[in-house]
Amino acid sequence: MPAIKPSSIRDLKDRINIYDVVSREVTLKKSGSEYKGLSPFNNEKTPSFYVSPDKGFYKCFSSGNAGDAISFVMETERLTFTEAVETLAKRFNFELEYEQGNSRAREERSLRQELFDLHELATDYYRESFLGSDKQGQWIRNYWVKNRQFSLETAEEFKIGFAPTNCVELGRLAVKKGFSREAMEACGLFYAKRGIDPERMGYRFRGRLMIPIRDHQGRVTAFTARQLDITPQDDPSREAKYINSPETPIFHKSNLLFNLDRARMEANSESPFVMVEGQLDAIRCWSVGLKTAVAPQGTGITESQLRLLKRYESQLIVLLDGDAAGQKAALRMLPLALAQGVEAVFIPLTDKEDPDDIFREGGREALESLLERKLQPIPFACRAHTPPGERMTPQSKAKAAREVFAIIQKSDSEAAKVEFVKQAAEAFELDPRATLADFRRFSGQQDRNNPPPPPSPSVPPATQNNAPPTQNPPYQEQSRHKPVYSVEHDLLALCMLEDELGSQIAQLVDPEWIDSSLPEGDLLNFVLNEFLHDMWNGPDSLNETLESAEQKTLASSIFFEAKAQENPERFANEALKRLVSKFVERKSKELKLEIGRKQATNDAAALSLLGELSALSQLKHKPPQVGSLFS
Repeated sequence: MPAIKPSSIRDLKDRINIYDVVSREVTLKKSGSEYKGLSPFNNEKTPSFYVSPDKGFYKCFSSGNAGDAISFVMETERLTFTEAVETLAKRFNFELEYEQGNSRAREERSLRQELFDLHELATDYYRESFLGSDKQGQWIRNYWVKNRQFSLETAEEFKIGFAPTNCVELGRLAVKKGFSREAMEACGLFYAKRGIDPERMGYRFRGRLMIPIRDHQGRVTAFTARQLDITPQDDPSREAKYINSPETPIFHKSNLLFNLDRARMEANSESPFVMVEGQLDAIRCWSVGLKTAVAPQGTGITESQLRLLKRYESQLIVLLDGDAAGQKAALRMLPLALAQGVEAVFIPLTDKEDPDDIFREGGREALESLLERKLQPIPFACRAHTPPGERMTPQSKAKAAREVFAIIQKSDSEAAKVEFVKQAAEAFELDPRATLADFRRFSGQQDRNNPPPPPSPSVPPATQNNAPPTQNPPYQEQSRHKPVYSVEHDLLALCMLEDELGSQIAQLVDPEWIDSSLPEGDLLNFVLNEFLHDMWNGPDSLNETLESAEQKTLASSIFFEAKAQENPERFANEALKRLVSKFVERKSKELKLEIGRKQATNDAAALSLLGELSALSQLKHKPPQVGSLFS
């Protein structure tokens, strides 16, 4: 695939504001000249994630991640560099230039981009079929309005579609638009393993109501298809009420919540998310004015989905179906919510109650009456472990309490655990102190049976100290100690901020003076070489020229934390003095050891080494200074 021109990447980064990129994923609040929010990489309660629009970089002090808009998209959306650039370009209506010209021919698109484009094509095709003037179009609209009791305006909002019983035209369109065989085989819309002949290949969705599934950024990644009376008898999945797209490079159901792209714009502490079971339940909620409803893809709610929700709002109302499957899903979700710090409340429904019916008949106001039944997490868990209509024995209470203890153990707060145990004791009518003692014994046993994992590999030195620099006011609240940086770190930060000084330093510094065993030393050597050969294009260029992800993160982190000096020339000269002094000390020790060995054997070469030692002493007392080149 032709490479994107570096100049085009720089133009893209100049065009976009990193705040606009990050704020789609993280709720940001103003903090001095920067913005802060909860880390999108770690579960945390105190914001340690900062964005600097002026510098165009972000830094996460809890994980050590740092970078620019492109690396942020790479990290949060798990994309390659090229895919992230193409994603940003499309999002901000920027036309990229490729090494072989400006054309966006089929071969220039990455597979992921092809899959997004192919799903947009399918969405339009199914939508046009839904609106068609033929018999099937009239039938599906009547079904939507009469049977499902939704308006055509709601269908337009969600781009509800219809897969005709014969979908060959979709295949023809895909081939005509130049989609690759690889994309058509990977998208999940076709059975194309034997080729992409539209007349011969199979079509996954036929004669079904089509609901586009969008990721939290609003891109169609998959479909849910509802069985209809006109679903063909020869459909391999004819008996399935709902069928979904398979997992693809752009669709992972465990990482996605239906309607989150809309609901996240409406959710806040006064209007928390409402989790319902199915897509049509969420659409029903939206249609009656309850704009914060989301639904998982199936009943298995995952940590990834809850972590995604918490980026926007930590409060959640769980309103799953009242049947056994829905209640089991709510119970499985409970420990995950506690572990992620999501403040969930549960509304138990009977097996005869359905959220779709409730909101269709009662409108948005139905939620208010439902909230009168709400249960906090532990009372809900205790109720789920209490046999209906039976009087519990002391043994059955103890057994049920242990089941609830396993849930409480997942909480990320020790204080909350104690309160949860008290709630469990009250629900099971047990002595609170005895129950707390039982819980502590249970926790101790769990800790012995599940020892903590070994520590993860150490992060690069520049990210080991997550305490931010105290010279930057917004971060002072997080650390009482001023971090000590190497002279290589300081020179690197200065070179990134001061191009003219960087050029002078490159001509003065001998690479041998730099401690390249340090990651920042290795990076400083690289940057000075760029200056020396007139290839330096600013700190942004490092994201394109550096090959190592660790070096990219280090460069971004150093630049993010760098502070402009009141007297940069004096700072440079002090740093050069420190650099030379450190080198001389290190080199002198090596020379003295070598001289001692050679003198012991009467080696005449010891004299020349003594001369080197003398030269080092002179260098230490008169290190090079910036400005001397032009004085």
